[in-house]
Amino acid sequence: MGWAGRLFNVRDTLPRMILLELSGLSYLLVSCRTETPPTGPQWALAVAAFALGLLLHNRQPVNLAVQTVLFAVALSILDDATINQVGTAWALGELAFWAPRFAWVGVGAGAVAAVYLIFGLPGSGDSVTEAIVGLAANLGLPVLLGTVGRTNQQLAVQAMRRAESEQRAARADERSAIARELHDVVAHHVASMVLRVGVARHVLPGIGPETAAVFDDVHRTGTAALADLRRLVAVLRDPDGVRGDAALTAIEPSALPAALDGAVETARRAGVIVEAEIDPAVGGLDAVRGLAVLRLTQEALTNVAKHAGPSATARLRVSVSGADVDWEVTDDGGARVARPETPPGGGHGLTGMRERVEVLGGVLTAGPAGHGWRVGTVLPGEAS
Repeated sequence: MGWAGRLFNVRDTLPRMILLELSGLSYLLVSCRTETPPTGPQWALAVAAFALGLLLHNRQPVNLAVQTVLFAVALSILDDATINQVGTAWALGELAFWAPRFAWVGVGAGAVAAVYLIFGLPGSGDSVTEAIVGLAANLGLPVLLGTVGRTNQQLAVQAMRRAESEQRAARADERSAIARELHDVVAHHVASMVLRVGVARHVLPGIGPETAAVFDDVHRTGTAALADLRRLVAVLRDPDGVRGDAALTAIEPSALPAALDGAVETARRAGVIVEAEIDPAVGGLDAVRGLAVLRLTQEALTNVAKHAGPSATARLRVSVSGADVDWEVTDDGGARVARPETPPGGGHGLTGMRERVEVLGGVLTAGPAGHGWRVGTVLPGEAS
């Protein structure tokens, strides 16, 4: 925010106070060249007003009370009380700018008016009308400027909130469009695959138990994927309405070890030899990092099966050190022959893993390790 914006910010009173004091100092220095230079008491009251104004610039009621007292003293002992008069008017305007209720402004204006009535109305030597006009100008102008500033500030805040509301509405529309695409394209095809596998399981005659187990595993995995897709569609359509479902955005800490074991078993059913070293302390992780560890493990083991093949050996290591989580998956590269063809359309798994880790403050490292591949990270705790 630039200086122009800070001058009209109700909370940022210091720039306005500095500008006022520079103006007052300029008045005193310029008046020194005239026939009536400022006296010692005038300098003393001016310096007191400057110092207390800086000290109390963000405590508007107290600042107005102090400036009013200094103004009363200046009227009683000085011939020229302009500095303290302007300081009191400025403090009254700041009070009107800040005041959550107009009653504060009324009390402050009444105190300043009492000082004028005690020591003489401005312009009272000419006529009563000019005295009333002078009092109205000295009290009404600061209150008017402060009220206008507060109103503009409130209008700016309301405009900002409307803009944020419009942005949220636009994001909600975008989420709905994504949800429709997911449902129409991905979920439709997954549901078709699950249905065909289920039919094949029952219509193929004389299949062996190992083949039947493969069919059952594919059907079970597809059904779980379809359920996850449907929950994801629900999140995209109405994120607030499903916030209470922990399965969508997090995982219960106590369920994480079993979920990791399930990911390992899924990879083993795909033919990958998995050696898992999982620290029991992962059951005490927070829900967000627990979900991240689970998703990273699922994606990494899927990549091993996809790129290294079913004959590969993968090593999963999850350990908790203090508040940090050390996670790593490595593989030996698998056999160099008869490696299954990588399905088309991939390439975003590693990017998604990296984004998930960066959100939690970690850095994902991935690259060749011997004949295979290694991916790992450290998810820092909240203290980090």
